[in-house]
Amino acid sequence: QVQLVESGGGLVQAGGPLRLSCVASGRIFSISAMGWYRQVPGKQRELVAVVSSTGSRNYADSVKGRFTVSRDNAKNRVDLQMDSLKPEDTAVYYCNGEIHSATWPSTRTYWGQGTQVTVSS
Repeated sequence: QVQLVESGGGLVQAGGPLRLSCVASGRIFSISAMGWYRQVPGKQRELVAVVSSTGSRNYADSVKGRFTVSRDNAKNRVDLQMDSLKPEDTAVYYCNGEIHSATWPSTRTYWGQGTQVTVSS
């Protein structure tokens, strides 16, 4: 069974940095896109940043210039370096992967359990 496990969330002051990591495990054949989404209560989950298997990156406008997504294909790992954090970045952050594994006949989307990021003003 494929699992995505996040780490690195927590409480940080506005202007500070925080780094999130996510590792995918299981009988994985390949991973296309990996990335991060976030959600606050009462709102839809939104894309933060995504990176393809070839390294192409896409960011939400609200985080461009402050967040950097990176990926280690050999380790099935994706990181999110968050700098200059703002209170409005407070949310639960979810790791996401488009994964082809031995447990499913085609590529499907997997989610981590989520990690809380709280930015105090």
